[in-house]
This record gives sequence, C-alpha cells and structure tokens, in this order.
Amino acid sequence: MAAGAGRRGRIVIGSLIAAAVVLGAGLYWFQPWKLWQDETVREALPTTSAAPSAPGPASSAAPTGPQTVAQGTLISHEHTTTGTVKLVRLADGSHTLRLENLDTSSGPDLRVWLTDAPVKEGEAGWSVFDDGKYVSLGKLKGNKGDQNYEIPADVNLADYSSVTIWCDRFDVSFGAAALKATA
Repeated sequence: MAAGAGRRGRIVIGSLIAAAVVLGAGLYWFQPWKLWQDETVREALPTTSAAPSAPGPASSAAPTGPQTVAQGTLISHEHTTTGTVKLVRLADGSHTLRLENLDTSSGPDLRVWLTDAPVKEGEAGWSVFDDGKYVSLGKLKGNKGDQNYEIPADVNLADYSSVTIWCDRFDVSFGAAALKATA
C-alpha cells in the first residue's frame, strides 16, 4: 500500500509540474495582461530642413513643409481599432507613415506594415496582409495616440495600397486602412 501511495504522489507532483510549465508557456505566448495595458504615444510630425536651394522662381514653387500624399481611416479586424493613417512626404523628400488618434488593444508582437493587400471588412480581412507584398515599419510604439514610422528610402510606395496593425505572433490584423491619394 505504501508503494502505491508513493507512486501516486510522484504522479501528482509530476502532473502539477507539467501543468505549471503549460500555464507558464501559455501566459508567455498569449500575454493576456496586455489586453488591460495601454501605452499612449504623442509624437509630433517630424520636420526636416529642406536642402538649400538657389534663389529664383523654381525654388518658391517647391513645398517647404510636410505634405500628406495619401491617407485612410482604420477599420477594426481582430480587435476594435480606430484612427487615421497618413503617408507624409517631408521637405527633404523622405516619407513617414503617421498614425493619428490611434486606439486599439495592446497585444503581443504588434507591427506596423505597409502592404499591397486590399482592406476587407470583417473576418475576411483578418489574415490577408501576409499573403502578398509587405514591409514592416517596426513594432507598434503604443496602442494609443499619434506616432510616426520612417519609410525606408528604397521602398517604392506605388507598390503598397494599405496599412495594417499586424500581430506577428498570431498572424492576424488588429485593424487596417486603405491608402487613398490626396489631391
């Protein structure tokens, strides 16, 4: 009888250890506490000084500040997501992606992607963004507020028509916006 109790004790201890490992791995993978954590970012639109130009009529026609060349409104996918996305050309000719009034859930491994995928409403749009061409602009800086993401100079903006807040861990879009050229 004592041998059976010892074996049972080892099975119980082994089961508890296995359950603790599974629970720890699950907590690490899903990070559920992030659903209740907010990080607000308030970045100003970047400005650059334009290269000095020769005086004359041609230099007065060139834009001197940031210009919005395309924009869109975020729609919700896996998580409720709102805000505006702007593609901004800076005075030096470089481009920045700007998220304004962003409000989404926090989550594990969120990224900001430029993509060539169409933005679709509902569950049909949750996982299309990694099917085609995309460029990661980096980790989402915060799940609320205004933030900027530098677009590498070698990116051909004509190849991309949308932006997604992408959860790389679960391959799902939290929200996305189609980019429409501004007049």
